[in-house]
Amino acid sequence: MRFAVNIPPFTDAVTVVDLASEAEAAGWDGVFLWDHLQWDRAEGREVLDPWVLLGAIAHATERVVLGTLVTPLARRRPWMVAKHIATLDQLSGGRSVLGVGLGVPEDADFRAFGDAMDPRERAARLDDGLAVVDALLRGGRVDHDGPRFQVSADLHATPVQRPRPPIWVAGVAPNPKPLQRAVHWDGVVPIGKPHLTPDDLASYLGDLARPGWDVVAPRAPGVPADEYADAGATWLIDSTRPFDDWVPEFRARVTAGPP
Repeated sequence: MRFAVNIPPFTDAVTVVDLASEAEAAGWDGVFLWDHLQWDRAEGREVLDPWVLLGAIAHATERVVLGTLVTPLARRRPWMVAKHIATLDQLSGGRSVLGVGLGVPEDADFRAFGDAMDPRERAARLDDGLAVVDALLRGGRVDHDGPRFQVSADLHATPVQRPRPPIWVAGVAPNPKPLQRAVHWDGVVPIGKPHLTPDDLASYLGDLARPGWDVVAPRAPGVPADEYADAGATWLIDSTRPFDDWVPEFRARVTAGPP
C-alpha cells in the first residue's frame, strides 16, 4: 500500500508548495490537492487554484505522485482539464493522477456561479466529461458528440504516461452509483461521513477490488494502516479539516511521515 497527503490549498501558495516538498522528504508516496472555488465563506480563507500549485509542486519534487482529490468535472470544461493534466504529466515526468467527482459544497462551488446543482445533471456532465478527457489524453483527433459536450479537436498535448494518466472516481459510501462508475476507470476514492472505517470500506467494495485497480481510502484518525490494506485499500490518504490555525498541526503529521 502507498501513502499520500491531501492538502487543502486554503493558505498562502508558498506554504502549500513547502508542505508538498516536506511530504516527499518525509517519505510519502503522493501529494494531492483539494479543488474548490470557495469553502467556508464565513471564515474568509484563501482558496487557491490547485493546478497552478501542482505545477509548482511538480518542479519542486522528484518522486511523489501528484493530482487533485478531487476535481468536480461537472463545473470544469473537460478539454481544459485534459490540457492541465497533460501539462502536469510532462512537467512531473509522468507522475500525475486525475481524481474526479461530483463535488461539494453545492451552494458555494456551483449555485454561486450559476452552475447546475442537481446531482443527476452533474453526474451526466461528469460521465460525458470523462469520455472527453479520456479521448483527448490518448492523443490524436477527437470527434465527440455526447449528451453534454461536443468536441472536434486535437490538443497536441501528450502526457508522458501512456495511454494516459490514471483517473480515479470519488463517491460517498455506501452510494453504489459512483462505485459503478469507478469500475470503468482506474480507481475509486470512497469517502465516508464523517470517516470511512476499514469495515465500511470492505463492505462497500464487496468483490470489486482487482489487480491494477486502485482503492484510495481516506484514513480515519487512529485506525491502523494495515486494517485498510486488509480491506482492499491500495492508497491511504491523510488530510485535515482546514479550520482555525490548521497548518502547524497538519505540518507535524506530514513531517512525521507515513503511518
